[in-house]
Amino acid sequence: MSGRTAGRVDPSARGSRSARPRSGPLVAASDPVRARRRPTADVGPVRGFVRRYGWRAYAIPFLTLATLFALVDVAVDATPGTDTAATSSQTAPVGGQDAPAVAVLPDPGTPPEAPAQGDAEPSEQPARAAADTYVEQGAGTVSVVDGSSAVLGTGPLQRFVVEVEDGIEVDGAAFAAAVEATLGDPRSWGNGGRMSFQRVGVAEAAASEYDFRVSLVSPGSMETYCPGVGTGGYTSCRYGERAVINLARWATAVPDYEGDIATYRLYVVNHEVGHALGNGHEPCPGAGQVAPVMQQQTLGLEGCTKNAWPYP
Repeated sequence: MSGRTAGRVDPSARGSRSARPRSGPLVAASDPVRARRRPTADVGPVRGFVRRYGWRAYAIPFLTLATLFALVDVAVDATPGTDTAATSSQTAPVGGQDAPAVAVLPDPGTPPEAPAQGDAEPSEQPARAAADTYVEQGAGTVSVVDGSSAVLGTGPLQRFVVEVEDGIEVDGAAFAAAVEATLGDPRSWGNGGRMSFQRVGVAEAAASEYDFRVSLVSPGSMETYCPGVGTGGYTSCRYGERAVINLARWATAVPDYEGDIATYRLYVVNHEVGHALGNGHEPCPGAGQVAPVMQQQTLGLEGCTKNAWPYP
């Protein structure tokens, strides 16, 4: 009996042991999640944003700024009238100095749709006329001779402007009258009602209400108004919408015309206007025959006889 009594546990003692609070890692908090959180009262919004998103907190502002810069750059490039390459080429310094200003050449007219046409420079230069016969180099600019004519002939109308280079001491009205008389002659391109002509003035020239120009230009300016043709300052040419008459040839003609300046003037107007109307060069058909007006008579008659008219 005493042995069994020794093995018993006093209920009062067991109850007191179970009521004793336990310590150590087995004690559970009433809210485990809240217990693991650290106090955040001292963390500001920026630091909290960074702590929450990590490296993305730095990447997002950077990408936003990069996107804005790219949009601004695209908007500038797309602005009408902005040519970055042209602007930089005009303003960039050369050799540490400001780039020289670009020289603006006189308006050479509409570029030709077909290759420019003209009589090439002769292989041997004929003797030049006396220096006081004509001005070798004009101002390089041309002025329209104002005024207009009646319609000359019948048929489809071709309107033309007459220009004279500034500084060549030529009466523009007299030159315009000579061109009118040439194109209005029944032996010219309007023969038989093929076409008609009318000279127009400054207002029509400004509004581009014409078909071609007839321009009188000094020898020194021929390469400006006939670039790349190779006139050598001696021959005349057609370049684009312009029939360009060389002042030296207008004043002195050529050796094969033997001083017949009046006939040569008729020829050179008809020949260069013929190019402006779309006609090409023609050869001499044979010795003793009449030279076609589109033959390069300025360079020689090649056995033909001189002729100033398309329909002689």
